[in-house]
Amino acid sequence: MADYTSETVTRTIHRWIVPAAAPWGAAAAEIGKAWTAAAVAYREHHGIPADQPLHDDALRFHIHDEEIVIEFATDQQDGAQP
Repeated sequence: MADYTSETVTRTIHRWIVPAAAPWGAAAAEIGKAWTAAAVAYREHHGIPADQPLHDDALRFHIHDEEIVIEFATDQQDGAQP
């Protein structure tokens, strides 16, 4: 019998990308639309009702060269193998 286990984790990153080219940046309305879409997708994936607040770290915002990226990741874990 083995004295260890192994597992495989597949990560999916869900992203909403808002153009934010210099010098104008991104419009607040466009960030709001992407943020809402990301929050809806997060809720659907995790089964969180609309009247329940999301955790503060549910969505992440990243600044890239000329875009703002809103994202969350999900993991799918295969069963442990002896």
